[in-house]
Amino acid sequence: MKRQFLFSSVVIIMMIVITQFIWSPIIWSLVLVIPLFLIGLYDMIQTKHAIRRNFPLIGNFRYLLEGIGPEINQYFIESNSSGVPFSRETRSLVYQRAKNQLDTLPFGTRHSVSEVGYEWVNHSLNPVKVDPKEMRVLIGGIDCKQPYNASILNISAMSYGALSKNAVLALNTGAFSGGFAQNTGEGGLTNHHLKKGGDLIWQIGTGYFGARTLEGDFDPDLFRKKAAHTNVKMIEIKLSQGAKPGHGGILPAAKVTKEIAEIRNVPLGEDVNSPPAHSAFSTPKELLAFVKQLRDLSEGKPIGFKLCVGKRREFLAICKAMVETGILPDYIAIDGGEGGTGSAPLEFSNSIGAPLTEALIFAHNALTGFDLRSKIRIISSGKIISGFDIVKNIAIGSDLCYSARGMMLAIGCIQSLKCNTNTCPTGVATQDPNYMQALNVKDKAKRTSTFHDSTVKSVAEIVGAMGLKNTRDLRPWHRVRRTDFTEIQNYSELFEYLEPGVLLKEPYPQKWERAVKSASSASFHTIKPE
Repeated sequence: MKRQFLFSSVVIIMMIVITQFIWSPIIWSLVLVIPLFLIGLYDMIQTKHAIRRNFPLIGNFRYLLEGIGPEINQYFIESNSSGVPFSRETRSLVYQRAKNQLDTLPFGTRHSVSEVGYEWVNHSLNPVKVDPKEMRVLIGGIDCKQPYNASILNISAMSYGALSKNAVLALNTGAFSGGFAQNTGEGGLTNHHLKKGGDLIWQIGTGYFGARTLEGDFDPDLFRKKAAHTNVKMIEIKLSQGAKPGHGGILPAAKVTKEIAEIRNVPLGEDVNSPPAHSAFSTPKELLAFVKQLRDLSEGKPIGFKLCVGKRREFLAICKAMVETGILPDYIAIDGGEGGTGSAPLEFSNSIGAPLTEALIFAHNALTGFDLRSKIRIISSGKIISGFDIVKNIAIGSDLCYSARGMMLAIGCIQSLKCNTNTCPTGVATQDPNYMQALNVKDKAKRTSTFHDSTVKSVAEIVGAMGLKNTRDLRPWHRVRRTDFTEIQNYSELFEYLEPGVLLKEPYPQKWERAVKSASSASFHTIKPE
């Protein structure tokens, strides 16, 4: 308030001086000097910032430069390939495809093909033509009465509240016209998701938003009512996410509008927390009972769960529970530790949760080892942007993919890294109407569908160039990695791939023995191997 009063006083003084002495050079100089003097004086007497107190006036430049640091780095310092989380080259690819502009690369690759970690797929001398419209995967097991024929690329979980109303509407409109699905995120099923008619994957998180009692418990009747909507094609139980596994979620109070409070049935003006764990179940068998409950309540729609892989025995415990109960999810979404979110503790973003490649291969192997893989689809998520990203993940164990930040870039995100401040300059990740109004729903919806279509077309072209007819033909040996300056290996050589059923009885593969023996279908806690 003091600073606001000071600046208001300065403005008033300036207006008086200008109107009275508009032609006087001396007064003009005072107009410049007096405000600077007052700011410097205030810096000297304030006690909040040591730098400004010790260096009046000029100390403010430190905070100014810090505030625009991401923009300076992005536009003036980083190279085409060095930016994080996504390079300028990657962002440009999304923008070009979303706008249906030229997306070809002149003068050859800018990547060092001799650098350890460089990856590629090998082409065939007998390429085939692949129809992008065939790039779809049927999701639904033996107990599913309403299977869903999904695109190989869909919009990953992003809640209304984290995203603006206009962003949700643009994404859903794009999904409708492009024939792919939008995951609602754990924030709940809203009118904005339903308004434009796009296919939806309704995510149920630990807060049960949109399907909860006033006390925060799961409400079967409310769930049944909303799950019956024709736009809801699948339901996803969120166990954890890659950006902050085991941490839960938070929607800052600044983003909790009256509408969001009503949608989620939470208090207005307070941070909205999603607990780290579910209250509807606490063991592997109880999780699968919850899967069955949701399938029954939804009249047989596909039910899956999403997780970031952590302790191996916990995932193996779920596999054991599947075998023992006969209850199977229709799909499992694997979120890599490199996944993004609007807000997460630095340590969780950087250092917790298995990266997508390792997690995906493990999950694929675990399901294969228990002879379940052919009955369950796998969706992969984590920094998936290009056609090659999709191809390389399907090759090592996935069936189809999610993209969150890729879709955000398609509707105008500039990677300003302000998702957690409610001041997103492009109106994507904010509830501030002043920022939100800049996002034109019709225009961005077109960009969403165009980006999706162009990326799926890229997948079809890559697969065809490999001499394959569909992504279903991709295998680990198709993905190749440079492991040394003079050595390359494909992923079937880099990682062990299990044969179906080898984890159902002893002797178990050596690297799996301890984890399998310590996993129990009755608990997520470890049991002592005999």
